[in-house]
Amino acid sequence: MLGVTVVTQKPPVVTLRKGETATMDCNLGTVTNTYAHWYKQIPGGVPQYVLRFYHSHSSPSYGSGFSSPKFTSTHQSQSDYRLIINNVEEGDSAVYYCKTWDSSVSEYVSQ
Repeated sequence: MLGVTVVTQKPPVVTLRKGETATMDCNLGTVTNTYAHWYKQIPGGVPQYVLRFYHSHSSPSYGSGFSSPKFTSTHQSQSDYRLIINNVEEGDSAVYYCKTWDSSVSEYVSQ
């Protein structure tokens, strides 16, 4: 189906002790020429923008309140990305979402 991609995240749950490192993987499906964006959502709260990363860039761009070395990202391919959270603490417990945008299906409208 044109214009549809499936973003896949794994693992579904990460259980760690304080001070350990969390890793979460995201596959962007058929989308390759764009950013992987990561959001953090604490239950009952609004999603917070963590970072975005593009495979040809040397480092991520961060949202307010998030920075390296606590949060970083790597890529294994043009569609496989990883979020890394170092030295985890209780405040890092949340649902983390990966998202992308397929610019190849953009339409430009003029009037």
